[in-house]
Amino acid sequence: MKQLLNVLKYTLLLAVSGLLMWYAVRGQDLARIGQYVRNANYWWLTITMILSVLGYFSRAYRWKMQLDPTVTGPRPTYWNVYHAMMVGYLANMVLPGRVGEVVRCTLLQRTSKIPVQVSLGTVITERIIDVLILLALLGVVLLLDFKTFWNFADEYLLQGKADALARNRNALVAAGFVALAALVLAAYLLWRNMAQLRQNAVFNKVVTFVQGLLAGVFSIVKLENKGVFLLHTIFTWMVYYLMDYLAFFAFPETYNLDMRAGLAVLTFGAFGMAAPVQGGIGVFHLLVQSTLLVYGISREGGIAYALVVHGAQTLLVVLMGGVSFLVSMANTGRVGLSAMAVSVPADAVE
Repeated sequence: MKQLLNVLKYTLLLAVSGLLMWYAVRGQDLARIGQYVRNANYWWLTITMILSVLGYFSRAYRWKMQLDPTVTGPRPTYWNVYHAMMVGYLANMVLPGRVGEVVRCTLLQRTSKIPVQVSLGTVITERIIDVLILLALLGVVLLLDFKTFWNFADEYLLQGKADALARNRNALVAAGFVALAALVLAAYLLWRNMAQLRQNAVFNKVVTFVQGLLAGVFSIVKLENKGVFLLHTIFTWMVYYLMDYLAFFAFPETYNLDMRAGLAVLTFGAFGMAAPVQGGIGVFHLLVQSTLLVYGISREGGIAYALVVHGAQTLLVVLMGGVSFLVSMANTGRVGLSAMAVSVPADAVE
């Protein structure tokens, strides 16, 4: 039954990706899109892929900096951390729901004996940092081009009803109060029944697991060199930005876009990649196409850009993640991605 549910989940999310891809290309000139893709200047894309490789190396080093303060024994080697991370990225291309984050922690447990809940806590911290940066970038993008995005949203999404929606906020405020009241009630019920819950074995296992998560989450305050960690964070996001901006030069239609457009594509594309579908397929393409439409790029040009950029990065992850997967199999035995993902809950609460 569990395997059947997993198959249904994977199929459903693939269907969602396919539906979004269909929506992104429907009613467009497919021959024109194909021409854009064929005539792209792939030298610029090669430069972005080289930068991406450097970004992955930097991100792995940053993760190792988070992991080192959490271990009492031998620290994990850089290459064990890097291979685990790349296998996780590869898993995210195949499995839905960001399962790759759990896969990389499970693999690191097998290669470096770091408990899954601890390494998962460091990944959560990593994701919190990424979300905060994304929100900051979103604020900058809207600040720089608020009128452009507002007019676009009013015309294409709200169909001229933006002003009326802004004047009628009572429903949104009421929904916020209801959500807050429900949260307070849940916290009160949890506090009131805490004594009974502490006698439950499952609850105690959950508490142990959460404590491990928190140890990983707060590993950032124990960093030996916070300045180096900050530099790697800045470098990683600068690489992400350059990957999207330099790719503009690969297409005649996007060649003249400025750096503000690159920042917008980075921001909304990152939200697309964070979606719980395999590799952000469909969501990334639709968001990038819509963002480029705001800056006057045709739908065909926007989807061609998204297809080529996403395809190049997917190819890179498959190559680098595939090598890491083979190296990891040689070190830990022949264990598949889905097998590692399925085994996580048992490992995590032990």
